[in-house]
Amino acid sequence: MVKFKTKILQFQEMGDKSGWSYIKISAKLAEQLKPGNKKSFRVKGKLDDLAISGMALLPMGEGDFIMALKAAIRKSLRKQKGDTLDVQLEVDGKVILPPKDLLDCLADEPKALEHFKSLPKSHQNWYGNWVKTAKMEATRTRRISQIVDAMMKKMSFGDMLRAYGEQVRSLREDR
Repeated sequence: MVKFKTKILQFQEMGDKSGWSYIKISAKLAEQLKPGNKKSFRVKGKLDDLAISGMALLPMGEGDFIMALKAAIRKSLRKQKGDTLDVQLEVDGKVILPPKDLLDCLADEPKALEHFKSLPKSHQNWYGNWVKTAKMEATRTRRISQIVDAMMKKMSFGDMLRAYGEQVRSLREDR
């Protein structure tokens, strides 16, 4: 486990990361966590007294990583940009499995399942989390259907959201 103090930072203009609040994990600390690793990985531990798990460290080049801090986390911490955090981190080895109903539906379309399994684990997690966050069963079912269709078309997560976002907007306008 690595322990350190750091300040909450915020990107100004950084492409898709503009406005993100985050903490920086130096190359030296990242090397202690997961030696030789240059790819995104998940950690658990504490931010001040707040227990965290499954948090992604994202590579930023030259061995440095960042951890994005969503608004809900900053609110729980009662901290914002410029505030100092006591950080304790270790690698989180917990395996995140896609929802069974998603896997069952993908299995009905072998090409969709093959494409899904060819994706990096982190990308598979995006799809699984999208299904898991549905509040209503109808939404969950619609999302699974959209994922299966997207896998058949070998679409990325972003492409899928843009394509189906257009469909959802046009359905709302037709009402």
